[in-house]
Amino acid sequence: MQFQERFSEVIRAYGAGALGDTRYLLASLRPQEVANLLESTPPKVRQVLWDLMDEDDENQVLQYLSEDIRSEFLESMNTAQLVAAVDDLDTDDLADLLQEFPDAIAQQVLASMSKNDRARVEALLSYPEDSAGGLMNTDPITVRPRHALDIVLRYLRLRKDLPETTDALVVVNSHDEYVGMLPIAKILTSDPSVTVREVMDSEAKALSVDMSDTDVARLFSEEDLVSAPVVDQDGKLVGRITIDDVVDVIIEDADEAVLARAGLDLDEDTFAPIAKAARRRAVWLGINLITAFLAAAVINMFEATIQKVVALAVLMPIVASMGGIAGTQTLTLVIRGIALGHIGRANLMWLLNREFVVAVLNGVFWATLVAIAAAAAFQDLILGALIAIAMIVNILVAAVSGSLLPTMLNRLSIDPAIAGGVILTTITDVTGFFVFLGLATWAYA
Repeated sequence: MQFQERFSEVIRAYGAGALGDTRYLLASLRPQEVANLLESTPPKVRQVLWDLMDEDDENQVLQYLSEDIRSEFLESMNTAQLVAAVDDLDTDDLADLLQEFPDAIAQQVLASMSKNDRARVEALLSYPEDSAGGLMNTDPITVRPRHALDIVLRYLRLRKDLPETTDALVVVNSHDEYVGMLPIAKILTSDPSVTVREVMDSEAKALSVDMSDTDVARLFSEEDLVSAPVVDQDGKLVGRITIDDVVDVIIEDADEAVLARAGLDLDEDTFAPIAKAARRRAVWLGINLITAFLAAAVINMFEATIQKVVALAVLMPIVASMGGIAGTQTLTLVIRGIALGHIGRANLMWLLNREFVVAVLNGVFWATLVAIAAAAAFQDLILGALIAIAMIVNILVAAVSGSLLPTMLNRLSIDPAIAGGVILTTITDVTGFFVFLGLATWAYA
């Protein structure tokens, strides 16, 4: 049965007041599906569904909830419940969850753990969340190069269980320095008498602990990796990253690319209370209002010209809109290129030149069409020439701005996906209005 069908069944049972049936249906769903269901319901319904679940099921679901919704449930839990909630989590998931706890409770949770587990979690907490260190798990199985595969096989049998997504063992020397990877397939298909050194992959790359999560995702994509070891600055093994963690990064980056342009938070609750949603969106509406006032101030400078030639008011939006679209195309292309690692200092100028030429070609073509239409509609050749010049200039400025803005914003530690669109719109609006109305003031003086 598809998730949407199960979701509909749960909502129907809840709506009919059949809480027993609702509890049964919730128990039949996987934790990921329950998390999705909770995120798809309004807060009041969500709380009732949460209360219908057993504590063990709640603990499993917590790790799959978005940060915004998870925080709501964590606030209603006491210390004992919080300690129980993290008991069965993987080290990396536990570290992520602890960062949302109040400091006092986080310390109590850490104190309840064994010495080894606590040391592993504290090590993860010392790394930035968006780095390989913050993404990794501390559960790699290690072997030494001198061991025979027969010994490795016996060791694995004694363990009886392997960490999830284990496609290879990590080979380290006596100083715990990374040496290579030993694929599980090699262990199963090679002569048991040969040593690990003879069949291991010494060319397999290890990830630096301070590598950004975006670079980690890119490397997994390029190398088709299922897992990868993580080493510190001295080359010593500190953990491993698996494909399931990388998929989370890819999804988050994709969500951020969509939501950031609208000024929405990545973890924002779709069904957040009205007051909270209004407060969050008010910030970007305010910023947009400031930029709109700036554009309006430019228009106001040429009020007399607009009164003299009313057609200018009709044609102004065309100039601004064409520049905005042209700039957005370039901005999106460059942000994507930077995210994929395709654009850097070495090729940025080439891209700028390419976008400039494209802008010239498109600007001349569309400006000519608009000029002809404007001149014919208003019986004014001068007006047609003015809008053509203004469109070409604005499209060129938009292309240059769209090419350079992402790099400039990155250097200022500002996310171009969030701020780029607002700044670009301001540039194209102000430039388009100023050039068009300024030329008109000169021509019709």
